[in-house]
Amino acid sequence: MHPTLRRLDDLAAYLATLPDTVALLGLGSAGDEHDRFDAHSDLDFFLVVADGAVPRYVDSIDWLAVPCPVAYSFANDRRGRKALYADGIFVEYAVFTVDELTRLPYAGARVVWQHPDAPAGLAESGQPSVPPPYDTPDFHLNEALTNLYVGLHRELRGERLSASRFIQSYAVDRVIALLRLTSPGIPHRRDPFDPARRVEQAYPAEALPLAAMVPGYRANRAAARVTLEWLEARFPVDPVIAAAIRNLLTTSAS
Repeated sequence: MHPTLRRLDDLAAYLATLPDTVALLGLGSAGDEHDRFDAHSDLDFFLVVADGAVPRYVDSIDWLAVPCPVAYSFANDRRGRKALYADGIFVEYAVFTVDELTRLPYAGARVVWQHPDAPAGLAESGQPSVPPPYDTPDFHLNEALTNLYVGLHRELRGERLSASRFIQSYAVDRVIALLRLTSPGIPHRRDPFDPARRVEQAYPAEALPLAAMVPGYRANRAAARVTLEWLEARFPVDPVIAAAIRNLLTTSAS
């Protein structure tokens, strides 16, 4: 186990002495996949507390600072905070009651500590993540194409930042979804909440040319052209939307 993960063990040792705490759950690379934790990982966790105790553990960081002084923190949600310890460990956490936890979508949790009277299965409870309404190659293909189309219109209007999101973010997310559904890639641990995680390890550059698909703020047209050509080489692209996109690629901004 990575040495930084001991911070959760230290927190758990203190939380176990308090009367209104129930459990501490590690998430992400601090969860049941903690073997992939490295020097660039955050400590993500859920603190489970008794009914009525959530505000005390969100508003105050005295408990968080027991293992090491906290140099910086802010409330990023009404139930959680982000914080940086003085020794450089970055944490993101949320505080819930047991009942609230059972209504959350989460996966891959690890029980770092739990009260002997805590309900069983806290790491496995919660609602499953909700899949997209249409998780098919046809859906993701046409979403990518229409993202390119809308993005190029934004580019022509002078809304370059919005255009870059449609072309170099939203459309690329659909490309990743297409690969997930149609190409096995290299086995990797897919993040159900962020499809962009670890795609570089899953797909070689010749299968997923990210450098050309995401070249930056000033290169929306080039990115759109690459993504369109990538889609056309692998999937049955409707010629009408393809022609409309190509027309925008050659249209001068007004």
